[in-house]
Amino acid sequence: MPAMNKQVIEALKNARYRVLSESQDLEEVYRLRYKCYRAERTIAKNERGIMSDAFDETANCVHVGVEIEGKILASVRLHPVSMLSPTAPSLEVFPEILQDIEEGQTALDTTRFVIDPSVRKQRVPLNFLALRIPFLATIFYDIDLALAAVRTEHAPFYRRYLGYKLAIEPRSYPALKKPIQLLTADVKEQRNAVLARTPVFGPIEDIPHSNVAFPELSGIYAASRSGQSAAA
Repeated sequence: MPAMNKQVIEALKNARYRVLSESQDLEEVYRLRYKCYRAERTIAKNERGIMSDAFDETANCVHVGVEIEGKILASVRLHPVSMLSPTAPSLEVFPEILQDIEEGQTALDTTRFVIDPSVRKQRVPLNFLALRIPFLATIFYDIDLALAAVRTEHAPFYRRYLGYKLAIEPRSYPALKKPIQLLTADVKEQRNAVLARTPVFGPIEDIPHSNVAFPELSGIYAASRSGQSAAA
């Protein structure tokens, strides 16, 4: 097993994934976002010290945090998109993708990927732990197309480990000071290759708490006609 996979497995033993819906948890996430984005100087200061927007409240929004020793150290925001709820932040900036949704495909928009700056030097592979969340979500929700709106310097990681490709060149993104490009991946086509390279992205039977209890989103999201949903 490659060294990185071993490191991720060891980290998973001490981590827990939590789907967050309580106001207290969400405020902790919004403050973590603010801390991370301010550290990289990509947003302006605000007196409240939080970072949130209207997409945090949409019916198809799923917040997931990575918790270690009782503290949320990383989080991502997911928007599973289908014709039932064709709403997601990246679709506002890159509306061209809506054509795929209108043709019956589903998409997963992953945004607000943050890791507490204070733990980045502790050699805990939180980037891998956090990136497992959208990968597992694509399995659970039977997603066709994965979206990643990222800065140019972050794109190589997505290409190397998850098989993403550049779909749309960088554009200005609401509330952010730096432009964002859109990467996409045909996850059903890429899944086996991703798991062959980095098997820890997938479900790990030996560590039951390494999976995520995603909400079903009944009546809000519907899998495409190309396959059936499978739980992560």
